[in-house]
Amino acid sequence: MTRKLMPMAFVLAAGAATSLAAAEVAPTDVVYDDYGAIEAPLTDAPTSLEDGAKVMTTRSMGNCVACHAVTALESAPFHGEVGPSLDGVADRWSVAELRGIVANAKKTYDGTIMPAFYKTSGYIRPGDAFTGKAAAEPLPPLLTAQQIEDVVAFLTTLKE
Repeated sequence: MTRKLMPMAFVLAAGAATSLAAAEVAPTDVVYDDYGAIEAPLTDAPTSLEDGAKVMTTRSMGNCVACHAVTALESAPFHGEVGPSLDGVADRWSVAELRGIVANAKKTYDGTIMPAFYKTSGYIRPGDAFTGKAAAEPLPPLLTAQQIEDVVAFLTTLKE
């Protein structure tokens, strides 16, 4: 029995097709419960504690430490005092509650100044050119589904 060798381009294309991106829940399809929790993960990709910490400490990403103190991230400069300390947060809220708060805290805490990190519409943009005008919709979310899940994974490590 002779075996035919497949052209390398076909093998590479077939391999690429099997490594498709993880499924994600679009911001408009997120299901919140009555208290703002999100039971289902926003993506089925594995989470990264390191990436979660990076999102929490990077100014161009979530920058959670700008408003919250986090002892586990004390090497990051300029921890804020606007929001509550995140130390022990995993003992206070469930994973679903944490996911909901990070995605859109306004669903849990009406009137909060915490940004909705996984929202694509309903924004009013600040700035002289935009004051009082609705933003062009939809805007991309501030964080991706994967970034939300990475932050939630990191937050679940913050126990008393």
